[in-house]
Order: sequence, then C-alpha cells, then structure tokens
Amino acid sequence: MMAFSMPCWKSALLKGWPRFLLLAWLALASAMAQAQTQAEVTLLRAERAVNEVFVSANVNFELPAVVEEALLKGVPMFFLLEAELYQDRWYWYDKRIASAQRQLRLAYQPLTRRWRVNPTAGAGGDNTQGLSLNQSFETLAEALAAVRQVSQWKVADLAETDLTAKIKLQFRFRLDLSQLPRPFQIGAIGQSEWDIQGLARTALRGEGTR
Repeated sequence: MMAFSMPCWKSALLKGWPRFLLLAWLALASAMAQAQTQAEVTLLRAERAVNEVFVSANVNFELPAVVEEALLKGVPMFFLLEAELYQDRWYWYDKRIASAQRQLRLAYQPLTRRWRVNPTAGAGGDNTQGLSLNQSFETLAEALAAVRQVSQWKVADLAETDLTAKIKLQFRFRLDLSQLPRPFQIGAIGQSEWDIQGLARTALRGEGTR
C-alpha cells in the first residue's frame, strides 16, 4: 500500500514548482473555496401545518459585478430554489419523500429603468405560494431583497406520511446557469463569479416532530 504524507507533498510542490506557478495555484484554490460559500442560507425553517409543509429562509449573497453587468445589458438571471424532504430511517438510508423547485427570474428593463422579479414554473410544490407575480422595483437592491427572502413556500403535501416520523429538509439556492443565453453559458463555465449557491439542512417543525 502506498503511503502519502501531506508534509512530503508540500515539500515536493515547493521544490518542483516555480514560485509564481505556486502562487497562482494557491490563488486559484482560494477563489474556488470562496465560490462555494458565496451564498449563505440563514434562518431556515420547515414547518408542517396539518399535511402541508412550508419553508421560509433568508439567503445572503452579493451579486458579482460580472452578473450585474449582464443584467444591465438586458440578460435575465434565473435563481433556482430546491427543497427535498427526507424521512429518517435508522436501519437504512434516509428516504426521500418529496421535492419541489421554484425559479425566480430577475430582469432589468432599460426603457423604464425598473427591475422585475417573478416566479416561473418549477417541478413540484406550489411555486408561487407567498409571492406576488411580476413584482417591480426601482432599484437592484430592492429586487435582490425579494430574491433573498423565501416566505412560506409550500413544498409538499404529506397526507400519507406518518405524523410521528422524523423528517429532514435539504434546501439549496443557486444561480441557474443553464438558463443563460448560450454565449454567456460558455463564458461562465469555470468562472467563480458565476457560481452563486448555498445549501442548508434543518428538521421539520410542527406536527410530526418529536
């Protein structure tokens, strides 16, 4: 069996790589690490009212300059919200019992100089629950505040699920690059500025919790 030592690896790297290449590699690693934490999901709550499950959350992120520039050129951005519910099973892997998606479209209208946010179709759940369609804002900051706030989103109906079962929620938020025009998709590949995403988990509250 081959043994591998981190100090030895570091020593070999320092000896074998020119200093400027090493610094470039470290900068790239740092940028990749930062890209994984661009969005922070806070105040995540999953609550059960009778059979329905509702999710609320805040998503904190800063819009990169390159994304804002694309918006100002008239390119809409789509933010994807994904919720998955799992039933705890001590004897096996947790069982996924429901999933839902909501997509938020953020766009700038040059003629009116206003920003618009509206939900579009997603798979599962009541995608427009708790949102006003085609919200209009005077500033980008106001529009982003609407994107960052998730309030009472209905993600599942658990009529056939054991009320005493322990249920967990996995919530994910990300910028959906697949919705960008093709030239922007190609340019965004591998660019950390476009990698806006966050992931969080919590237990279900209300009926069904113990």
